[in-house]
Amino acid sequence: MFITTKQESLVQLAHNGDEQAFYQLIEQEQDKLYRMAYVYVQNENDAVEVFQQTIIRAYEGLPKLNDPQYFSTWLIRIIINCCKTYLAKKNSVQLVEPHTLEDLNSTSPTYIEEELDLWHSLCKLEEKYKTALLLRFYQDYSVKDIAVILQCPEGTVKTHIRRGLQALRQQLKGAYIDEWVQSVERSY
Repeated sequence: MFITTKQESLVQLAHNGDEQAFYQLIEQEQDKLYRMAYVYVQNENDAVEVFQQTIIRAYEGLPKLNDPQYFSTWLIRIIINCCKTYLAKKNSVQLVEPHTLEDLNSTSPTYIEEELDLWHSLCKLEEKYKTALLLRFYQDYSVKDIAVILQCPEGTVKTHIRRGLQALRQQLKGAYIDEWVQSVERSY
């Protein structure tokens, strides 16, 4: 993860108490942070709440940030932890907004089922595998960047991704992989 000189100077200013610099930094990162929160909590209102908690924690914890070049990965780590905490506190029953159902009606039923199956399978994974897969395939971070975010070796990240994918394949095996194999066999 590369940080520009301007961003680094903004981090330094924010670190020294400049609120405007902090707001500028958050503005640059807000889309990425919101997307990550939404992937975890699967609800717009909850994602906004987690995002707000993240900003508060980041602002309060900014004096503890030692290296400005890791500001972005530091924020991602904070939002992941906020999501985990939020989900642990929240009931397992989630209400669906009416407009969400309208959006689902406009999408093909097969696609929706596949997406729901994938999401449910992803949610069943151990947290370390789920996080690694979300960062790699949803946020498009490199293995090296994920290692920095999660504060673990690159080899561990690769293992988490591989094992997470294996677990997903195993969970979805009967539903989709068999269909794919049959379609490939028919084409020959």
